[in-house]
Amino acid sequence: MNDLISIPCVLMRGGTSKGPFFLASDLPSDPARRDEILLSVMGSGHPLQIDGIGGGNPVTSKVAIVGPASVPGADVDYLFAQVRIDQQLVDTSPNCGNMLAAVGPFAIEAGLVPAKGPATLVRIHNVNTRQLIEAEVPTPNGKVSYLGDASIDGVPGRAAPIALTFLDAANRMDEMFPTGEANETIDDVDVTLIDCAMPMMIVRAEDLGVTGYESAAALSANAALLERLERLRVAAGGRMGLGDVRDRVIPKPVLLAPAVHGGHVSARYFMPHDCHPSLATTGAVGIATSLIVADTVSARLAGLQVAPAVIGIEHPMGHIDVKLQERDGRIVAGILRTARRLFEGCVFAKPTTRMVHAA
Repeated sequence: MNDLISIPCVLMRGGTSKGPFFLASDLPSDPARRDEILLSVMGSGHPLQIDGIGGGNPVTSKVAIVGPASVPGADVDYLFAQVRIDQQLVDTSPNCGNMLAAVGPFAIEAGLVPAKGPATLVRIHNVNTRQLIEAEVPTPNGKVSYLGDASIDGVPGRAAPIALTFLDAANRMDEMFPTGEANETIDDVDVTLIDCAMPMMIVRAEDLGVTGYESAAALSANAALLERLERLRVAAGGRMGLGDVRDRVIPKPVLLAPAVHGGHVSARYFMPHDCHPSLATTGAVGIATSLIVADTVSARLAGLQVAPAVIGIEHPMGHIDVKLQERDGRIVAGILRTARRLFEGCVFAKPTTRMVHAA
């Protein structure tokens, strides 16, 4: 069993993230074996992921696994995996909205969903969170188009727009706030613990001794800040019913400050031990929703008198807009993203420990 394992793979950029996309049928169904393969493929356990295809950063150490839908009302299943860089850990508890932007194009080109007209609606079931998301993918002449005039901050150039609509992001109030409170205190720090598209802990930047306008690199290098954020995050995870979150990437810490470039709020989003170079799509949905709920840290900071239809969130590389609208009596969130197919072929993994022992 010394031969490497060859696995069909497509490398794609989704939003401001990047990683390999796999068909579920090409990976082991056993989660332990699957995770061993992903760790080998990405090269985890080394800060540069030198022995794999990971990029040495949390936004480039992500994996998407796509297969036929397992629930009514969806076209495909999408399982997201955050593969840790310097540790042998795979976390499938969160969703990733940026990688989500590439799921529709991948599904169409993999033959899981037929192209229909100039734009194809792909209904995606996120297995991690059991939420449904609609992706509208440009398909002129029956083929996915990646070229267009849309642009998103954090990605150079322009590309075809992909509209994402999070149908289940804004849950009922008792589900959105796991503790039942929109605002509470941990270690004398005001926090909002919210589960809306992504479990998050929202804090005012100034309450932790920073402005909230620092670069992502500067915040990631602030050891004292990261240590304090982690203590708060671990406590928040317990309160939110997530258990011991020290080896998990949720809840995500978010630092907020008043907007300075025409948006409604400025955000610094952590993944959770590095500051995101821009902003996670799911994070943007949760932050935007928190802004329109009374008494949250976000709402108090922004001071919005009337909830706008489009929330503008500033981040280290620009801004992102989240459109909130009512559909069938509930609030749904829409975001414009782009994606690109970068490489297709086979990636090679080392034999898993279980395979070696079986041999």
